[in-house]
Amino acid sequence: MAARKKPAKSNTSKEDLLKFYREMLMIRRFEEKAGQLYGMGLIGGFCHLYIGQEAVVVGIEAATKEGDKRITSYRDHGHMLACGMDPKGVMAELTGREGGYSRGKGGSMHMFSKEKNFYGGNGIVGAQVPIGAGLAFADKYLGNDNVSFAYFGDGAANQGQVYETFNMASLWKLPVIFVIENNQYAMGTSLQRASSTPELYTRGTAFGIPGETVDGMDVFAVKAASEKAVAHCRTGKGPYILEMVTYRYRGHSMSDPAKYRTREEVQKVREERDAIEHVRELILLGKHASEEDLKAIDKQIKAEVNEAAEFAKQSPEPALSELWTDIYADA
Repeated sequence: MAARKKPAKSNTSKEDLLKFYREMLMIRRFEEKAGQLYGMGLIGGFCHLYIGQEAVVVGIEAATKEGDKRITSYRDHGHMLACGMDPKGVMAELTGREGGYSRGKGGSMHMFSKEKNFYGGNGIVGAQVPIGAGLAFADKYLGNDNVSFAYFGDGAANQGQVYETFNMASLWKLPVIFVIENNQYAMGTSLQRASSTPELYTRGTAFGIPGETVDGMDVFAVKAASEKAVAHCRTGKGPYILEMVTYRYRGHSMSDPAKYRTREEVQKVREERDAIEHVRELILLGKHASEEDLKAIDKQIKAEVNEAAEFAKQSPEPALSELWTDIYADA
């Protein structure tokens, strides 16, 4: 198997390199811990891990500003952490506890944070896409320059509601960036077997929506493409599509043994394209930190994740009265 190519020196600052490294590593360690808690029976229902795709949300969030909004599908823990949500509140929600962001009622797929402009994880495939356009419509109506990010996968890209949304977003020039997280396999069917178009961003051509394909395993490429897309939207030019070509290392969900691909394929991506390892090598190459420094960062992050897990375990289950809250909005 081919070895990872030596990276060229980066023009990215020491501060940004370490920031990207920390943020991606936090997502990975958090997801590893979530997988452990699921195996222990502390997380019920579904649990879709984001391991391998960390560069997508970290790179995109680096191009956002206060007021921008994001909405995504059920593989959503990474998005929550990347936009600044507290790991304790996220882990408590995963375990169905009162200290969670939705007070234990949303679980892995349906938690929200109004403070961080995170409008969910959504369990229905593709349903978040029209909602994301609706968020963008609100900002256009209010006359600000905020942008909404609607994340969905290569499987959801075949849903009809996505194209209804493309049409409306283009017609009304909505400031929405459609982020297709193409991790190659949808639920368990490869892109080659499920899509008549190999490049999913071209699905917007019929609606006059520009877009591009991006190496979703390279946080710097993601950031650069996101800045371009954001500038397009903020200047009133309408929607933009970013197809992030990425890869998930785990199965579709915790119950998926992923027998539709080989172990060798997964290992090859881990060894040659891992986003975190890429940044780690650049940090060491530029002498921005030593091996010991990076081990200390990893140790600190693991401590934070363990603290979040302990907080979740100690948080009480919601009272039965919570069944009747957050059903209707006060008008």
